[in-house]
Amino acid sequence: MHRRGATALRGLAASAALLLSAGTIAGCQVKDGASGPAVRISQAPQQAPQKPPKPSAPSARTNTPPKPVKPVKPTPKPEAAQPVAQTVRMAPGARGAHVRELQARLRQLGHFGRNPTGYYGPVTAASVTAFQKQRGMPRTGKVTDAVLSALRARTHQPTRTELYPPTSRPLAKPDPRCTTGRALCISKTSRTAAWMVDGKVRTAMDVRFGSAYTPTREGRFKVDFKSRRHHSTLYDTPMPYAMFFSRGQAVHYSADFAARGYAGASHGCVNVRDKKKIAKVFAEIRPGDKVIVYR
Repeated sequence: MHRRGATALRGLAASAALLLSAGTIAGCQVKDGASGPAVRISQAPQQAPQKPPKPSAPSARTNTPPKPVKPVKPTPKPEAAQPVAQTVRMAPGARGAHVRELQARLRQLGHFGRNPTGYYGPVTAASVTAFQKQRGMPRTGKVTDAVLSALRARTHQPTRTELYPPTSRPLAKPDPRCTTGRALCISKTSRTAAWMVDGKVRTAMDVRFGSAYTPTREGRFKVDFKSRRHHSTLYDTPMPYAMFFSRGQAVHYSADFAARGYAGASHGCVNVRDKKKIAKVFAEIRPGDKVIVYR
């Protein structure tokens, strides 16, 4: 029994040593207890639980992937403004009071060198073109709202005398010899004749003169005699309302002048194309009244 007991004690001692060795290796802590040294064997070393790392702010040096850039649509270029077609109010061939007013306004600006007739012909078209050129407008020779507005802004409302002048051409400044007494004042420059009494015009008429081969004489004359239904024996042509003033030359009505205008010429007489006006003057003029022909 004694031998068995000793063997048992040696086994316990070996076991204890083995446990102490294992605790040391495993990291046990040995503390003294109140009743003597006590041995506490800990579990495997514990590590503090680690929290998941917070995402760190990107470094300035870190190359971050660029954000996708949206394609920029090209801004469409504005289309050039197309000129708005304007309604044509007057054009060659037109007739009426509106044409007469147009001509009177153009005459105020010096673009229409004649008196208003109420007919839109080549002369009126050329006058409109001249005004358009001056204002920087398209040179069409036709009247649109824009042309009318620009013309009205630069002219005044024509008077009745401006709209209905006594002749188709402006009267020339009268010769000083016409400003006193009774005178038939005839201007070769304006191609007009004015029957004047004491410096005031009573009747004005368009007139035509002789050709280069048969010129109308110039100067101061007087009415020699009158012939209402005169007929030329030299040229075998009628000369109604003839008022003779210089050796066979007379002021009289001409049907050819009324029909052809200034395309023709006389044989030296002063032709009148308005039959009513020459008839009125013929009735008022007396032999001895002055006839002044000048340029």
